[in-house]
Amino acid sequence: MADGPYSAFDCSPGLRLSAHERIYQIQQEALNRRLDRIEMMMERLEKRLWLTVYGVAAVILAQAAQSFMIVP
Repeated sequence: MADGPYSAFDCSPGLRLSAHERIYQIQQEALNRRLDRIEMMMERLEKRLWLTVYGVAAVILAQAAQSFMIVP
C-alpha cells in the first residue's frame, strides 16, 4: 500500500484520468476566457486606430481647404 495523501490515485487509475481531464477542462476554460478578453481589447484598439487615421485625414483635408481659401 502506498502512504501519503495521494494513495487513492495509486490504487485507481480511473480517478487519476478523470482528475487530469477535469484539470485540462479548467485550463481550457481559462484559456478561452483570456482569448476572449484579448479579442475584445484588439477590437477596441482597432476602433481607436481608425479614429486616429480619420482624425489625421480630417486635419490634412482641413489644411488643404484652408490653403485654397487663402489664395486670392
